[in-house]
Amino acid sequence: NSIDRQIGFLTKKAKSNERGIKEELNLLTRLLNNLSDGIAVRDANFTDVDENRIRLLNLLSAKPILYVCNVGEKAAGTGNELSERVAAYADQKGTGFVFISAKIEAEISQLRDEHEKIEFLETIGLKETGLARLIQAGYSLLNLITYYTAGPNEARAWTVAQGTRAHEAAGRIHSDFERGFICAETITGSDYLSLGGEAAARLEGKLRQEGKDYIIQEGDVILYRFNV
Repeated sequence: NSIDRQIGFLTKKAKSNERGIKEELNLLTRLLNNLSDGIAVRDANFTDVDENRIRLLNLLSAKPILYVCNVGEKAAGTGNELSERVAAYADQKGTGFVFISAKIEAEISQLRDEHEKIEFLETIGLKETGLARLIQAGYSLLNLITYYTAGPNEARAWTVAQGTRAHEAAGRIHSDFERGFICAETITGSDYLSLGGEAAARLEGKLRQEGKDYIIQEGDVILYRFNV
């Protein structure tokens, strides 16, 4: 496997006394022993330095897990006994869980009009689709959030990691935005929707100017000011 190959490669390099090789070998040996004992990488504790090294290995057992249960139509809003057992196991493992009804999702996918989808969900007592909950669970598990840019012609959603600073998020759109960052004119998503857009939010004093170290929040609507 990939760890065995890495150990073999580093064992040869260790003879050169290159800095850091011994630490990497020790880490790989620990990983191999854990896997041999049935302990996934995600379930073991490591230092921040070791976690960065492990991330570069791209190991499957280091990836987070999201358990998805398919339930019947009647249990689409509440789950059932079996899904509750899976939920308890996921909680014990500290990982993600969601249940959906594949049959209902298939029916929803056949509806082209958004109003029809909403009416269909209301008739069966659901507030949102299973697909929407699945996406939300995935974002939560991966520590991702969404912010928006909106103009007269289009609105765009951008995905960034939680804790991303304003100038870094700007770089997701274009490197010039990050390089020449001046400020981020920011409106919360709820204010943007309730007031009907940027102009009204500005008049109501709900638009604020944030600097490059501002931490992007879920649902923010942002206009970047930059100069290059």
